[in-house]
Amino acid sequence: MGIDAAALAALMDRVRDEVESGLLPSAQVALAQGGELVAFESFGDADDDTRYVVFSATKAFVAGAMWILIGEGSIDPSRPVVDYIPEFATNGKNGVTVEHVMLHTCGFPFAPMRLELGATSEGRTATFAKWRLDWEPGTRFQYHPTAAHWVLAEMIERASGVDFRRFIADRVTEPLGLPTVLGDTGFSAAPLTPVGDPATREELDETLGADYQDLWELTMTMMLALADADAQRIGVPGGGGVMRASDLARYYQALLHDPQGLWVPAVLHDATHHVRHRLPDEISGIPASRTLGLVTAGADGRSHLRGMGRRVSAHAFGHNGAYGQIAWADPHTGGSFAFCTNGLDRHVLREPRRTNALNDLAAACFRP
Repeated sequence: MGIDAAALAALMDRVRDEVESGLLPSAQVALAQGGELVAFESFGDADDDTRYVVFSATKAFVAGAMWILIGEGSIDPSRPVVDYIPEFATNGKNGVTVEHVMLHTCGFPFAPMRLELGATSEGRTATFAKWRLDWEPGTRFQYHPTAAHWVLAEMIERASGVDFRRFIADRVTEPLGLPTVLGDTGFSAAPLTPVGDPATREELDETLGADYQDLWELTMTMMLALADADAQRIGVPGGGGVMRASDLARYYQALLHDPQGLWVPAVLHDATHHVRHRLPDEISGIPASRTLGLVTAGADGRSHLRGMGRRVSAHAFGHNGAYGQIAWADPHTGGSFAFCTNGLDRHVLREPRRTNALNDLAAACFRP
């Protein structure tokens, strides 16, 4: 094991250039290997104590809590959600299983949840009763930005008898020496800042379609809501985690090594290696390559379309977040990489290009 110094310098130079050119207001980069943080640097209007809203990179921590309960026998992924949350049984949702929810095949991708209702079990279950299915569970994959993880949060509380935010802190992050990342963390995240000019209609027509910019504007409104101070205190389980890049990189080392024995080994291996479905992604059209809570790079040459660049191994796993948050680990090298920023790039093509460039630079840093 080891780190290539020249490759590491190239990675840091790239991030520094992004910030100094004005494309990002601030950023953090962290790499870890062999259970240790080996590089951590902050750029722009940030220092090493700055926290970021990491959006969907939060989902890996909720998954970690679920894996503990699965290993203890408190939750069975094959069982219907209604076995744990009877109030969920309305409007034909009886057939939704825990696995469907964790794989984003449950059929309610945009089911709404008011933040103040999501803060309590009573509010969540009253809202679940109103949700309806958009398709038969298990037949399609469409990414559920927040809805599925409200269900997982309630399931964690029902199975453990502990508030889901407290359970994640007590059973996941604190044993790993990590700070609280969801709910009342004691920290405020760096303010989100829209940056850059939008892609031209011509650029969009050639790639994603002209309507994608309008979708970006709508999504930005949602993301800004997640970064609101009240939302941060509530701790949105699908995307409201607040942390440093170093916390993310260290967490993924735990998923490689499990130094505290938090997870039953077979459950952890399943969650980080076993692809449970390859249904096509609704946006990219490629197989989703989903495990029970994470994404794998895959051996089909499309890892860059799954947010991990082209240089990781087929067994790399992780879960990125909106607007350029990166988090993955690669069992082949034992390395983990995390990148956080508070810049919401208006150019919807530049952000994924940046993500893949940073991933490739990071992967080159690790010697197997």
